[in-house]
Amino acid sequence: MPADAFPRSTPHRPMATATQGSTLVDVLERVLDKGIVIAGDISVSVGSTELLSIRIRLLVASVDKAKEMGINWWEGDPHLNGRSQELLAANEQLQVRIESLERELKALKAGEA
Repeated sequence: MPADAFPRSTPHRPMATATQGSTLVDVLERVLDKGIVIAGDISVSVGSTELLSIRIRLLVASVDKAKEMGINWWEGDPHLNGRSQELLAANEQLQVRIESLERELKALKAGEA
């Protein structure tokens, strides 16, 4: 076989690889920009009887991309926005008011008897 049958890479021209030029930041930026969906189903059965079925859906995307897709559940979740303390205080006030009304109702019922 002749020596020139296999081309050699030259020092000024490195071999191209699939990951060349892609850092972790580049890959993460692409994933967040485009989004990625991971889906799977898990089923536990004994014989022909299904005991447990779990559907797993995971979406990894930027907030902007998720909003484009119509996903914005975090905006209404009080634990993930600034309204959580406000809602907790309002809930506490309502609990106090309910207890007060229940005492009044109990006193009225006791007065009728």
